[in-house]
Amino acid sequence: MDDKKQLLLLSNSTQVGEAYLSFAKQPIIDFLNHRTLNICFIPFAAVSFSTEEYVSILVNAFKDHSNLHVLNTSENSYEKMLHSCDVIIVGGGNTFKLLYELRSRALLSLITEKVKLGTPYIGWSAGANIAGLSIKTTNDMPIIDPNGLDALQLVPFQINPHYTSKTIPNHGGESRDDRLNEFLTLNPNTLIAALPEGSGLSIKNKQVRIIGGPYIKIFTFGKPAYEIKNENELQFLIQ
Repeated sequence: MDDKKQLLLLSNSTQVGEAYLSFAKQPIIDFLNHRTLNICFIPFAAVSFSTEEYVSILVNAFKDHSNLHVLNTSENSYEKMLHSCDVIIVGGGNTFKLLYELRSRALLSLITEKVKLGTPYIGWSAGANIAGLSIKTTNDMPIIDPNGLDALQLVPFQINPHYTSKTIPNHGGESRDDRLNEFLTLNPNTLIAALPEGSGLSIKNKQVRIIGGPYIKIFTFGKPAYEIKNENELQFLIQ
């Protein structure tokens, strides 16, 4: 994995009953080292509200941090913003819609190349899932055909955000663990990092850290899934 990559991959943006980004805001500020930065926010995962509304939500979340400036989409194309920005943030929503928009706008390779050169990348939910090898371990319904499932491939593994091991009583459908193990049956050489609510991964300076929650769960083919609570044991993810 490229040494210059700086990634903050969060399971979610908001905890139940809290304001938007209240859980994620401090990890984001710390990740960016409190620097003055121009942000290119990618809002394409939005479905039930407009991309303009999504941008406004993020601007409002950072209103108390004058050093973080969200670039204005009404004045710039996304291609222009990606070329000129200091940090890329990709919000959550529907992963298929997000990938469809990025691919149809020819932005996938632009994002990948910019991150490889050291531009910080922050994503939550769909924005975290799309940083992996593919979106095959998303929890979302395929509401639109993204013309392929390969993602940004910023990390050499799959990501499952919003992970839970809980099951619904008297519900006959597959559990999350069942679904992830189905993926591994057909993709035995790939591992999955499952991120519980309130958790995430920070990858920076060739180090992997756990953000927020107490553990990350690792799924590999043919072995029981296991929790990692000591971030010193996570380095294998990027080696």
